[in-house]
Amino acid sequence: MKRFKTVDEFIDGCESWHEELKRLREILLSTELEETVKWGAPCYTYQGKNLVGIGAFKSYFGLWFFQGGLLSDPEGVLINAQDGKTKAMRQWRFNSKKEIKSRTIKAYVKEGIRLQIEGHEIKPERGKPLTVPPELKQALARNKTASIAFEGLSQGKQREYADYITDAKRDATKASRIEKIVPMIANGQGLNDKYR
Repeated sequence: MKRFKTVDEFIDGCESWHEELKRLREILLSTELEETVKWGAPCYTYQGKNLVGIGAFKSYFGLWFFQGGLLSDPEGVLINAQDGKTKAMRQWRFNSKKEIKSRTIKAYVKEGIRLQIEGHEIKPERGKPLTVPPELKQALARNKTASIAFEGLSQGKQREYADYITDAKRDATKASRIEKIVPMIANGQGLNDKYR
């Protein structure tokens, strides 16, 4: 996925949904939120904390509420795109411009701001044991430099690599991912260092 430096680049770089994304942006900019770009996509913050982001895919575009799991969701529009994995983030998917209701979006943003001011937050689980998948264990066993470097990484970076392999569904995907990451590990890099 391409990472953009500005919101305009993001909107122009999307294959479709240009007018719809501009409309979502316009609505969010009419609130108290500040616009920025994080992870190459538009992100809107309140007092420096992420509140909502904009995204687009082939079949839909939408909003991502970082603490959406706390929102009351009176319209029943929020979904957990990674059920069982994501605790806080929720998506609001749209399929057409006519589905965009400014007043409703602003109400969700207002509730999100209120919850943030009150200090409500779903925090990620800490202390969960690290499980290195067997495919990664085998690859590290064959590369002493990578194995030593892996042990020197923080547990968070080790977990990113482990999850990256575990999340692959097909064996071929796991193999290609391992081929990609072993040199990164050997160099002491974290999987997502270039985005930090």
